[in-house]
Amino acid sequence: MREIFTDASIFNFFRGEKEMSGHSKWSSIKHKKGAADARRGKIFTKLIKEITVAARMGGSDPDGNPRLRTAIAAAKAENMPKENIDRGIKKGTGELEGVTYEETGYEGYGPGGVAVLIDCLTDNKNRTVSDIKHLFERHGGNLGEPGCVSYMFEQKGVISFEKDKVEEEALFNLALEAGADDVNEEETEFEVITTPSRFEAVKKAIDAAGLPYTYSEVTRIPKTTVKVEGKKAQQMLSLMQGLEDHDDVSHVYANFDISDEVMEAQG
Repeated sequence: MREIFTDASIFNFFRGEKEMSGHSKWSSIKHKKGAADARRGKIFTKLIKEITVAARMGGSDPDGNPRLRTAIAAAKAENMPKENIDRGIKKGTGELEGVTYEETGYEGYGPGGVAVLIDCLTDNKNRTVSDIKHLFERHGGNLGEPGCVSYMFEQKGVISFEKDKVEEEALFNLALEAGADDVNEEETEFEVITTPSRFEAVKKAIDAAGLPYTYSEVTRIPKTTVKVEGKKAQQMLSLMQGLEDHDDVSHVYANFDISDEVMEAQG
C-alpha cells in the first residue's frame, strides 16, 4: 500500500496509525456482496432498523439529525424505495406502530487473538448475546468483557473509489481542500480518510464534484493489526461472515491482517 500524504497523514504516519489494509479489503468485499439481489432483503432489514433508531433518538428531520441523514443515504445507495424509508422514520417517531430496538455492543477475540468489536440493534438482548457467544465459540474465538478491545480502534470516515474511475491528482486535491486527513492507495482502490466531524463535509465536496465512489461510511479502524494465516484465517473470515449475516448485527470491526488472496477466495 502506497500512501498519498497530506500534512495530517504525515502526522498520523509517525504516530503509527496506519493499519488499513485488512479493513479496506474486507469492506470492499462486503459491499460488493451486499449488492447482490439475494442479500438485499437482509440489508434492507438492517437499514430500516438503523433508520428507525436514528429517527427515535434524533427526530424525523434529516437536516437536523446527522445519524438519520447517513442512514437514509445508505438506504438510497441500496436502492431502497422511498416508502420504506418513510415508514422506518415514522416507526421511529411513533407515528406508526413498530418494534422497539435497543443499541448494544459486544467485544471479543477471534482466532489468533484478533480483536472484534460488534454493534447491534436488537429487540431481545438475551437472544442476541447468546447468538453472538455461539458464533464466537463455533469459529474458534471467545466473547470478552466490555472494554476488552474497544480501545484498539478509532473512529474514522472512509470513502472508497475504484482506481480506474477517478483521477488520482484531482481526488487528492479535492480531499485535501475539503479537510480530509489523508488518501490511501490500495491495489485497486483509493480511500479518502476523514475524522468523523469532517466526514459529511468531505463527502459533500466529493458529491458536488461528481466523483463516483464505491462506498462511504463512518467506521472504526484498528490502530494495530494481527496477522492471521492458514486455518485461523479461514475461521476468522467465517466468524466475520457469520456476524455480518446476523439480523441483529449492524456493524462488525476487526483488526485482522489476512492476505488479499484468502479474503477474495472467502468472499
